Amino acid sequence: MHPIVKLVAQRLALGILLLFAASVLIFAGTQILPGDVAQSILGQSATETTLANLREQLGLNEPAVTRYFKWLFAALHGDLGTALTNGADIAESLGKRLKNTLFLAACAAAVSVPLAITLGLVAVRFRDRWPDKLISAATLATISIPEFLLGYVLAWFIAVKWGWAPSVAMISDSMSLAEKLHAVALPVAVLTMVVLAHMMRMTRAAILNVMQSAYIETAELKGLSGLEVIRKHALPNAVAPIVNVVMLNLAYLVVGVVVVEVVFVYPGLGQYLVDHVSKRDVPVVQACGLIFAAVYIGLNMVADIVSILANPRLRHPK
Repeated sequence: MHPIVKLVAQRLALGILLLFAASVLIFAGTQILPGDVAQSILGQSATETTLANLREQLGLNEPAVTRYFKWLFAALHGDLGTALTNGADIAESLGKRLKNTLFLAACAAAVSVPLAITLGLVAVRFRDRWPDKLISAATLATISIPEFLLGYVLAWFIAVKWGWAPSVAMISDSMSLAEKLHAVALPVAVLTMVVLAHMMRMTRAAILNVMQSAYIETAELKGLSGLEVIRKHALPNAVAPIVNVVMLNLAYLVVGVVVVEVVFVYPGLGQYLVDHVSKRDVPVVQACGLIFAAVYIGLNMVADIVSILANPRLRHPK
């Protein structure tokens, strides 16, 4: 078997194993929460008979292992259950919310990824000079501030004081693309500032590491300019670590948007999760946790596979 095929197969198998382990932790975490689910649904005035009937209906009288495998088997077939609070189909509700979260993450990625790579290239080109120091200081300042604080500061100045964008990022299917982009301007700005520093600094570090190679010195001796050396020789050979950090930050954009969605009341998956955690809607919490875990593990797996494919020593083992 070709080494690259073997490594990709190993990463896929490891990803499936990690997702299985994550599902166990998600289910176990929701089961060990204090209190009675049936009691929280029916309230303090519920009788023992109604509580017993609801526990039977929800399957709470069955062993935890049996309930886990029933839940996992149903989830693998696309059945995520029914919300306890409103009786809505969870898969259908999650589909709408996940689409909104992916739209927000895609907008933030479309801004942050090219900007981070460009700033990283500029920082390398002017290493240890004022552009490099200014970019590093600005990006470190933004990553050091908590997301919720960034969100509230931007909402105060941009939405309340200047009125350039709405402070509540509500979108619907009836809105045009331009209206949606205007509505999500503030959460996209916050997410961009949060992930930009990490991607920029990793791009800078990866290219600087390659710049110390012998073939870079040869390219410089041939008379190529600094930008041509970086663009033609350094950047293509530094693509693996850059892709890794980009994928990790894309995973964060999808999974870590909970705080930003709550700050701007965005109708995404994070807001949906927070709403149902407060209501102790266990099936919804389990479904959201499983979706978040699948997205995060999946994007990390893609990053590993791209790194393997980008390694010429693995593509050409001879």
